[in-house]
Amino acid sequence: MKKKSIASSSASSSSTVVAQLNQLLASSYALMANTQFAHWNVEGTDFFSLHEAFQMHYENLFAAVDELAERVRALGAYTIGGLSQFSKRAGFAELTDAQSARDLVAALVVAHEKVVADAVALRDSSGATGDAETQDIAIGRIQWHEKTIWMLRSFLK
Repeated sequence: MKKKSIASSSASSSSTVVAQLNQLLASSYALMANTQFAHWNVEGTDFFSLHEAFQMHYENLFAAVDELAERVRALGAYTIGGLSQFSKRAGFAELTDAQSARDLVAALVVAHEKVVADAVALRDSSGATGDAETQDIAIGRIQWHEKTIWMLRSFLK
């Protein structure tokens, strides 16, 4: 019975980790799409620097979503999918209209903050279950997003 209880607890913890991996996948994918939108549509005196920065950001996010999805599969589960599902689950607004460079950056800061919150939840739950590999992925994502937030906020000052 104790073995069964431990297995049930582990399965439950694992399903929580998978759900949070899928949440981070959704918010990261939606942020990637918003960042690429900003890359395509930014204008103004800061065009070159922002255009280049946004490209570096969406390329990093593209690699991250692949890593997150592959971790879900490595845990024996399936990823969520579909652009509408990613957008719905992201928890921040989808960029669809041309905006000033400042407004694009401000919107991306909000989205990055949400992704950090999702990564923190994943870090904590994977740590609690002893899934160091998933926790490591979450920590790496938190570090990258926090640095990106700092840089984007610095632009807004």
